[in-house]
Amino acid sequence: MQFYLAGQTTFGNRGCEALVRGTATMIRRRAPDAQIICPLDDVSVEGRQWSEAPQYGVRYVASPRFPTSRLRWWARATRVLPLEGLGLPPFSPDSSTAASLQKSSALIMTGGDILTLDYGVMSLYQWCRFNENAMDMGVPAVLWAASVGPFSARPGVEKVMAAHLRKYAAITVRETVSFNYLRSIGVDQVELVADPAFHLGPEAFDTTALTLGDSRPLLGFNVSPLIRKFRSGEGSAEAMDKEIVGFLRKLVQDTNLGVVLIPHVGPLDGGDWNSDWHYMKRLHDQMPDCQDRVVLAPATLNAGQLKYLIGQCRYFIGARTHSTIAALSQGVPTISIAYSIKAKGINQDLFGHLRYVLETPKVSELSLTSALHQLQNEEEEMRSVLADRLPEWRDRATKSVDALLRVARSGGVR
Repeated sequence: MQFYLAGQTTFGNRGCEALVRGTATMIRRRAPDAQIICPLDDVSVEGRQWSEAPQYGVRYVASPRFPTSRLRWWARATRVLPLEGLGLPPFSPDSSTAASLQKSSALIMTGGDILTLDYGVMSLYQWCRFNENAMDMGVPAVLWAASVGPFSARPGVEKVMAAHLRKYAAITVRETVSFNYLRSIGVDQVELVADPAFHLGPEAFDTTALTLGDSRPLLGFNVSPLIRKFRSGEGSAEAMDKEIVGFLRKLVQDTNLGVVLIPHVGPLDGGDWNSDWHYMKRLHDQMPDCQDRVVLAPATLNAGQLKYLIGQCRYFIGARTHSTIAALSQGVPTISIAYSIKAKGINQDLFGHLRYVLETPKVSELSLTSALHQLQNEEEEMRSVLADRLPEWRDRATKSVDALLRVARSGGVR
């Protein structure tokens, strides 16, 4: 059997890499001969992030080539025409991608939260059309451990998406909120699972320089440039930066903790677009007097190495969803800085409440200090809950494989 990973184009986001690694690990345990086609924007560079991929049946190929000019015209049309009537943008896959799809037993739509409004309607509809192209070729599609919607803020989009989602041979989602939402819009072939990254294995390496020689307990800390977008105006965004630096300074002054700043997203060519490392480097540079206690991890670590480093931390506070999954899946008490349904849904399902979620617009020196105190005060309770729930969640994650194999062996018939 061969499976094509749609919604996946880069390992610059280590969460995407974690999804691919976890997915491949789970599939090969159940289907040892399965082959997995993994698209990448730059195979020669990004493929080095996981050089062991062939051992898991993973073959890297070039990412699909989308007709950008046609999509641009279509996006302009959406501003004046009703989305229900306009539908999905018309295009066909490039010849190389089409050849990979035709040889596949099923398409796996991964990418986590691509089928939401978080990245705009054009991105959403582009991937929907790509997946429907595969369906039109007779390749069944499985939506894989996703966060979906909500689309209710755009009724036209919601109508199009409900019709689109009913075409999938199987749908698995990683939070109850997505499950309930899909049922509410008439999408019934949906099953609640857990994120594949709960099966990502940590990759050991020498962390001595990053863990302060193991001389003190560590707080792992991840913030991203995305959080600045929740403050209007550059002045307000800079104020948020000062609040974060103030928190780190206070932590150094008032506790015996060390801090390791852990980037989880950033281009592999060293660019600064959407780069956690470049953002946290600017913060780190603002506190030269604290750098014996606050260390910045390199931008070159892969998803497995980042998980290993996070596992060395006593506590973790993170903005990137998969950085928090790397912590939670190892039993590390964690606060999630949340801007979408992803972190909220995972926390609600895992803990039964949102007390360990910090809303992104509320990030400040005071709120971060309060979050750290909460981790310290409730450490044993959190560790106990995680120890109890994690085996169940790892089992739940494998239900996506059950759904995939049912589809592949039945030819996509529901």
